Amino acid sequence: MSGVVLKKLGAPEGLARRFLVTCMIVGFAALALAGIAAAWVTTRTAEHTRWVNHTYEVEVAIGQLQALVEQTEAARRGYVLTGIPAYLDNQRSIATKIDPALDRLTVLTEDNPRQRGRIAELRQRIVDIRNRQEATIDLVQAGKRADAVTSFTAETSARRLRTIRALFATMNADEHQLLVARDAAQQSSLNAFYLIVIAAGVLILLVATISVATVMRYTKDLGAARDRLQLLNTDLEGAVAERTADLTRANEEIQRFAYIVSHDLRSPLVNVMGFTAELDAARGTLAELVERATETAPDIVTEDARIAATEDLPEAIGFIRSSTQKMDRLINAILRLSREGRRTLTPERLDLAAMSQGIADSLRHIAEDRGAQIVVEQPMPTLVSDRVAVEQILSNLVENAVKYLSPDRAGRIIVRARTDGPRRVIEVTDNGRGIAANDHDRVFDLFRRSGTQDQQGEGIGLAHVRALAYRLGGTIDLQSTLGQGSTFRVTLPATLSDTGPST
Repeated sequence: MSGVVLKKLGAPEGLARRFLVTCMIVGFAALALAGIAAAWVTTRTAEHTRWVNHTYEVEVAIGQLQALVEQTEAARRGYVLTGIPAYLDNQRSIATKIDPALDRLTVLTEDNPRQRGRIAELRQRIVDIRNRQEATIDLVQAGKRADAVTSFTAETSARRLRTIRALFATMNADEHQLLVARDAAQQSSLNAFYLIVIAAGVLILLVATISVATVMRYTKDLGAARDRLQLLNTDLEGAVAERTADLTRANEEIQRFAYIVSHDLRSPLVNVMGFTAELDAARGTLAELVERATETAPDIVTEDARIAATEDLPEAIGFIRSSTQKMDRLINAILRLSREGRRTLTPERLDLAAMSQGIADSLRHIAEDRGAQIVVEQPMPTLVSDRVAVEQILSNLVENAVKYLSPDRAGRIIVRARTDGPRRVIEVTDNGRGIAANDHDRVFDLFRRSGTQDQQGEGIGLAHVRALAYRLGGTIDLQSTLGQGSTFRVTLPATLSDTGPST
């Protein structure tokens, strides 16, 4: 609804979406505020309940203490007037409870300065009454009950009791005022909570209305877009099929071209290699001739001729032979890539652990000669893919790790595999020389190598690995630090679906 309104007002669709997001945030904030308010009110209610109970405890303690004082005075009066010992026993029993009751009331009112002052006065008043009670009791026990009655009649005990009763009444009134104030505070908290809940409810209802209206509008637009997409897909499938056929033909042409060019390059290369052998044989004959001429007629052999026959010509022939041998290896590598691209993949269930262990065993003697260890971490997940391609990938990566060990430390090569959703991740980690950061991408290019070139190779191994990984529907990436080691990570689908030739 908000988007429709904003669009009618000329607002862009992006603004409508931002407005909707803002409304959603406001709604969630309102909901959070209501939750916080509920927690706050709950805490306040618990606190209020605790203080109300405390007030009631204080009121009960005041009442109990007042009753004890009244009862001791009544028992004393009965003893003075009648002289019956039971009254005295009752007075003594009740009097022993006054001090504990007074102490408990003191503890309960520690948080109230006004009540503490009243309790101090009350304690003194109780001491005064207790002294007067003991004086009249002593008179009765001395056989002077008439004097005790006269003293009791003349004393101001009634006034003392009224003072104490007034203190008790004031303390009760103070607690009642506290209770009223706490009730008012609690009611204020409840009112605030109700206002917050009502406001949050209104905001949430507004956000829900806007969201439902927006979802309905976008659902309608989505249905129309789906219909249009279906129409486009009908045409797109045909275009994709046609384009795929064109790419397949183009790829096949490239492979045939590479195959033909490789064969065409091999013919002159064979001739060059043959003539190089003839030149080498002629060089030997010429060198013998120069040697005999030097012995029989040294005047006719110049130093330049001797050096040309014995040093320059052999060096040039050696350069020609090494270059033709390198060219022969490169042509063979191109032919292998071409044949691999035409090979039909055959998926089967592969035991990666057994395959990795077999590759490690085949290279173990080379690794041990170089002081390295190959570790295959188990268990490993199974993989449905082409056995030849996966073996070539693993072999190339492990063999490269063995070739490029660091001379500064004992080599350690680890092969591991794990499941990542619908894919399998194979990692080959080593602590070898490592690869510079600017060469991380270039090492996968054809005929490109990195670092010190002290190992034989044509720079085609990693390019072949990447081509195989792509053909199996996967990827390969590299993490490496120069001087510390490398990790090659191959990610393949758990089940290979495309078994046709490379397209």
